[in-house]
Amino acid sequence: MGLEYTGIRVRDLARSRRFYTEGLGLRPVASGRMAAGGVWEELEDPETHARLELNFYPDEPPYREGDELDHLGFRVDDLSATVDRLVRLGAKVRIPPFEDAGVRLAFLADPDGAWVELYERREAEGAPTSQSVD
Repeated sequence: MGLEYTGIRVRDLARSRRFYTEGLGLRPVASGRMAAGGVWEELEDPETHARLELNFYPDEPPYREGDELDHLGFRVDDLSATVDRLVRLGAKVRIPPFEDAGVRLAFLADPDGAWVELYERREAEGAPTSQSVD
């Protein structure tokens, strides 16, 4: 299990990409569309390999300052067991386990309401290292 990246909600994807790439030296490594219509772009620090995922939701309620943290993304070896363990520790399942493009995912809220994405990577199937779906 490991913390793979932090996902933040942005109001303007191009502006945020420019800020983090030109201003802080992060490099784009992946991007895509979410099943619900949002767009994500993953940036990586070339030195530490830490990743930041920019999430833009065009059809969601208006962005408010303070909405920046979208979710924390964790890679897990056993999705079902991890969901069960976290629920016993106070998490609430927000989106139950599902499969998308060969990756098993689930979204939970921690005891304070912060969203946590869990995904079970299947190396043998060539699954991506992270996937966001809203």
